[in-house]
Amino acid sequence: MNIYEIVTKRILEQLEKGVIPWKMPYKISSGIPRNFATGKDYRGVNIFLLWCQNYESPYWLTCKQAERLKGSIREGETGTPVIYWNLREKDNPETGEVERMPLLRCYLVFNAMQTEGIAFPEGSKKTFFNPRSACENIVRNMPHKPKIDFGSSRACYRPKTDTVLMPDKDSFIGTAEYYSTLFHEMSHSTGHESRLKRKGITDLMPFGSKQYSKEELIAEMGAAFICGHVGIGDATLQNQAAYIAAWRKKLEEDSTILLQAAAQGQRAADYILGRTPEHDRTSHKLDKGGQS
Repeated sequence: MNIYEIVTKRILEQLEKGVIPWKMPYKISSGIPRNFATGKDYRGVNIFLLWCQNYESPYWLTCKQAERLKGSIREGETGTPVIYWNLREKDNPETGEVERMPLLRCYLVFNAMQTEGIAFPEGSKKTFFNPRSACENIVRNMPHKPKIDFGSSRACYRPKTDTVLMPDKDSFIGTAEYYSTLFHEMSHSTGHESRLKRKGITDLMPFGSKQYSKEELIAEMGAAFICGHVGIGDATLQNQAAYIAAWRKKLEEDSTILLQAAAQGQRAADYILGRTPEHDRTSHKLDKGGQS
């Protein structure tokens, strides 16, 4: 299998168990997984691959990194694959220029709970002490944010007027459900032509089409990244069985859609969080384009 198929197979295995990988498990309050050796957070689809393992510790290491820290991987433990883009330089004889060729690569990492001889920080890594305040700050400070109107009968984003429509706050059963829904619609809004100009938003896509489904997955993942950033559990879907069945079918039909949607969902989250654009190895050459 190629790497697209390997990653998709991992996600499909979770869906078969009734687990939605882009819905952060409630017991994981540590937010976004990070590499202990480099101190950097994982990005894109890697976040879901690591969340799926359901470890409470946010810290991960490769076998070599563990050895450099004078520790080891516990005997019998199995690693989790994560991906990255390796850029290879190649001379073009016709133009005389150096071209950068992206190559998708995969390697294994192990959670802190799978290691021995390494001292990790105690407790979970929580970005904020007050998730509600943190979420409000994100909504308030989104660059060039759309208009947000409350009182609607359903949550949706209207590209024509660049407006997010939301039910009143007291219509939701909890804080996580409310902010998860709002971040989903805000993620849709990043596709507006004045922002990231994503095909799933700028072009009219029929309900149920591949592009429509991909845009929905982008928004789901964008919301998941933001919820993970503030350390809140994501909402439980009311019609979870049907939702899982639908995504299993989509991912089985196209093994590239998962990595593409995760890359664009990461871009959407970065835009909402106001992060400075930087080279993202997980999304390079994946963004081929792109609701409620």
